[in-house]
Amino acid sequence: MKLYYHPASTTSRPLMMFIADNGIDAELKLVDLFTGEHMGEAYGAVNPSRLVPVLEDGDFRLTESSAILKYLADKIDSPMYPKGLRERARVNEMMDWINTQLCRDLAYGTVYSQIFPFHKRPGDEAQRVTVEWGRERAKTWMRVLDEKLLGTDKPFLCGREITIADYYGASFVHLAEVIGSDLSAYPNVKRWLDGMKKRSTWDKVYEAINGFASQLPKGQLATV
Repeated sequence: MKLYYHPASTTSRPLMMFIADNGIDAELKLVDLFTGEHMGEAYGAVNPSRLVPVLEDGDFRLTESSAILKYLADKIDSPMYPKGLRERARVNEMMDWINTQLCRDLAYGTVYSQIFPFHKRPGDEAQRVTVEWGRERAKTWMRVLDEKLLGTDKPFLCGREITIADYYGASFVHLAEVIGSDLSAYPNVKRWLDGMKKRSTWDKVYEAINGFASQLPKGQLATV
C-alpha cells in the first residue's frame, strides 16, 4: 500500500498515526504542498481534486481521509471500527459531525484563513469577517463537543473505548492549539485531547505541525 500525504495536512495526520499505531505496512509518499506539487499534472493523475491524502492498495485507489481510515481499519479487522450496527453507526456519526461542523468552521473558517496565505481573503474587511464568522461558529461546536458529545464521563468520543473517530477528531481539535487556544474553556475536550497526546506515536506524527505552530505570531491570532 502507498499513502500520499503531507504532515501539515490535517486529514493526513489521523492516517499517519493509525498506520504507525497498528504497524500497517504502507509506503508513505510525501506530496509537497508548500511547493505546489499537488497542483502538478503528475499528482493530478493520482487525484484529480489535487488534495491529500490518497491511498493506493494495489490497483485500488481511495481518496478522502475518513473513507481511507475506515478502509484501513476494516482491512486489519481493527476493533477501533466496531462491527456492531449501532456501534459503527455512532463512529460514522461522530466522524461526519467532525467533517461537516468542526472542520468547516474551525479548520477553514478560523485556522486556515489565518495561517495559510492561500486561504486568506482579499482585503482586510473580508478577512476580518471571515475569521470572526468562523471563530464564533467554531466556539459553538467546541462547546457542543465539550458539554454534549464528550461530557465529564466519556474518555473517548464514542464511549469507553478508542475508535477511529478519536484519531480523526484529534487532528481537527488540535488546530485550535495551533493558533494558540489553550482549551481552558473546554475542559472535557482538553482532557480527551491530552489523552490522545499520550499515545506513543503522537509526538512524531504531530512534530511538523507543532514546529510550524511555534513560528506563528504569539497572541496575534484569533483563538477559540
